[in-house]
Amino acid sequence: MNTELPLRVECHDLRKVYPDGTEALKGITLTLTEGLFGLLGPNGAGKTTLMEIITLLLAPTSGRLTLCGLDTRKHETRIRSLLGYLPQFFGYYPELTAQEFLTYIGRLHNLSRHSARDRARDLLRMVRLEEVRNKRLSTFSGGMLRRVGIAQALMGDPKILIVDEPTAGLDPEERVHFRNDLFELGEGRVVILSTHIVGDVEETCSRMALISDGQLRYCGSPMDFVSPAEGRIWEFVGSSDDLEGLMGQGNLVQVREQPDGLAFRVAAPEPPRPTARPVLPTLEDAYVLFLGGDTRRVGSSPSVG
Repeated sequence: MNTELPLRVECHDLRKVYPDGTEALKGITLTLTEGLFGLLGPNGAGKTTLMEIITLLLAPTSGRLTLCGLDTRKHETRIRSLLGYLPQFFGYYPELTAQEFLTYIGRLHNLSRHSARDRARDLLRMVRLEEVRNKRLSTFSGGMLRRVGIAQALMGDPKILIVDEPTAGLDPEERVHFRNDLFELGEGRVVILSTHIVGDVEETCSRMALISDGQLRYCGSPMDFVSPAEGRIWEFVGSSDDLEGLMGQGNLVQVREQPDGLAFRVAAPEPPRPTARPVLPTLEDAYVLFLGGDTRRVGSSPSVG
């Protein structure tokens, strides 16, 4: 008999109401399977609440959550052994070397001293830190520490890996390396990437969801999310007077200087200026358009596999 657990995260009508009456989640139904999945949403959308429920740090007010086919209400201890979590700010001991720190994490996972040491070295090799494994964590850059964070989250060989804002604060080169690491980790496990950095999802995820005001507003591929933005993204050259007006409208995607003035990229149903020309949309364009109130993409299937 095949006893292998399915690689699935299933949220069934998850709701969360805090004691002060704040309704953080308003009935999230979502199914995730193997691979890298992006979770987008503005601040206060409910992303953090959903992540904390999936990592068993927070109990939902109502609804049901199953991880790898196991109901969290009945199999909490077993489910914890299937989870790996990298929060935006993870705790570490700066006086320890990378090897010492990960060996310590391995011991917390009940590995023998020898097994923990070997597992730590294997993980440091995986995240390209083997050559600096005997250096103190206090000497590591932000990108290197995030890779240590991924290594500690992988110590128990989790079936479900959750990472929260993993590239925030990293320089462009470190961000590219980290995105590549996450992409590779999606094979053989469910990886949930919660972020406000649209580029992280666009570059790494074949599936995504958007949460706004505690509700699931979209679930599907980034490409399908972008499609409704076609014909609604514009570029034109203007002045600082245009900048002041656009800043208050919430639909300015980008502005850059060029020899003949300021180049504006704007998300809007109609041309914002007579000289504006339509351009091909990106995921960031579609996201800005959505946040600006164009919600015609809402209603896509809440299940993705």
